[in-house]
Amino acid sequence: MWLERLKGKLLKGNKITTVSFVHYIRLFYRSVIFVVLLVCYIIDRIHGKVTVLERMESVPGILWIIWAIFVLEMIARFFPSITESPGCQKQFARNYIKSGKTDIQIQDNNASMLVLLIWISFNLVFGGLHMAGILDDGIMILLCSAYSVCDMICILFFCPFQSWFMKNKCCSTCRIYNWDYAMMFTPLFFVAKTYTWTLLALSVILVIRWEITFYRHPERFSENTNDYLKCANCTEKLCAHKNQLHSLWKQVEEFTAKRRRQLEK
Repeated sequence: MWLERLKGKLLKGNKITTVSFVHYIRLFYRSVIFVVLLVCYIIDRIHGKVTVLERMESVPGILWIIWAIFVLEMIARFFPSITESPGCQKQFARNYIKSGKTDIQIQDNNASMLVLLIWISFNLVFGGLHMAGILDDGIMILLCSAYSVCDMICILFFCPFQSWFMKNKCCSTCRIYNWDYAMMFTPLFFVAKTYTWTLLALSVILVIRWEITFYRHPERFSENTNDYLKCANCTEKLCAHKNQLHSLWKQVEEFTAKRRRQLEK
């Protein structure tokens, strides 16, 4: 009964926006890709047969479909879109709504450099193990796929970068939103294939475009100067879902603690 009541609270009066729906679709197919790759990798290792890359390349149709999906996702980021998050759309002039203020406040700009250093250092460990022959190309592909799933988890449920480093209020004001694909495809630097390096190259171009826009038009990235980033103008509304999920989790913890106390009596 308690679970039914909590479920009702979570769903009551909430309509998933188009932007959020797209995020959930991405979470679904990225999770499917990761699970399939993981299962194939484990089976191949057990039987000592072909590697994940060889298996993927043996079915080029599926390989190029996956490649095309991520390429199209990244290309879409170069243009304004109503199905993309305000977090990446704030870079465009059409989404700059002047607030009348001139004080550009971007508190997480320095933290972005810390995130960059941590991410590079973290992935250099895997890269070093790969160059030493301890990790194979399949692990790097799996790592990349895992990052793609974590990217959606960060947007939909919990983002450690936001909570621990950036301290931004939500994805809409995130200083590094368009770094996601470059971070996702970082392991591909160590996998020398045309289709891997093209994904990495496009993701880096996306970051360069983002950074150039940031330094030329910082007013678009500040909530103080751009009303597009105000909660009232948000087309995503993910914070509402995140807050409810956190509330649900808190109530589950409280219920569990209550039951434990009852059992200990």
